[in-house]
Amino acid sequence: MSLLVVGTVAYDAIETPFGKTDKIVGGAASYIALAAKYFYNNIHLVSVIGDDFDQNFLATLKKEGINLDGLQIKKGEKSFFWSGKYHNDLNTRDTLDTQLNVLADFNPIVPENAKNAEFLMLGNLVPAVQMNVLKQMSKRPKLIVLDTMNFWMDIALSDLKENLKEIDVLTINDSEARQLSGEYSLVKAAQKIIEMGPKVLVIKKGEHGALLFNKTEVFFAPALPLEEVFDPTGAGDSFAGGFIGYLAKTKDISFENMKRAIIFGSAMASFTVEKFGTENLINLTQTNVDERVQEFVNLVQFDISLV
Repeated sequence: MSLLVVGTVAYDAIETPFGKTDKIVGGAASYIALAAKYFYNNIHLVSVIGDDFDQNFLATLKKEGINLDGLQIKKGEKSFFWSGKYHNDLNTRDTLDTQLNVLADFNPIVPENAKNAEFLMLGNLVPAVQMNVLKQMSKRPKLIVLDTMNFWMDIALSDLKENLKEIDVLTINDSEARQLSGEYSLVKAAQKIIEMGPKVLVIKKGEHGALLFNKTEVFFAPALPLEEVFDPTGAGDSFAGGFIGYLAKTKDISFENMKRAIIFGSAMASFTVEKFGTENLINLTQTNVDERVQEFVNLVQFDISLV
């Protein structure tokens, strides 16, 4: 049994009200894999980088047990780069620069030893690339989770809708849910999106927590109030990594267990925002993770009597 993670391994340059960075390691697949590895230890990563990429980070991924057989390294080419500036509320940002570089013609190749993965996390990518990966699988995974964004809704909606027919769980934020469904109410939005194909929808609301929907049920998990938030970049991907990593560990994809997975995903996201880039995810211990999850439990646990 294995977990296949597909997405970007990239460089970011970030500015927030609390500081700024030069080029640092980022990318959806980086965050997803590093968050998932705290729960599951058979992870394959499929992505593409240029030969300008930080070899020390690749060594770190290998040291953490992440299989890089599916990571393409393009000689003489540059890695994907994104630069952005966050507003004071940290919920909105401006893109300052996007350089697709190797991502412009990315053709993912799933290694033979990952084609039968039971868990598949399709990170935010061109919908056609995500479908390419699905077609390479030798059997349908037990669970397929897909992340996307408003940009693909703007320019590749038809391809995205085809993907939605093939997956189990979709993770998007609240504004994306409204755009995809055409509904302002998130409850109505969820109902419409689930009719498009996914059995389960996760709506990420940043500092306001996350919502989990299936056809008949809804579950809400709060975000942990933090003293310091430096950088929200990668928080959604870390959430997805914790979410699917926990499900792979427990081998239980019931809606009830997904409620628990939401908490573990939220815990991983909370670590990510406390420092720039992937730094915090690399240096965690299992004790750190367990204690943070307990904080979430304490946040929502209470006794109440209705009589």
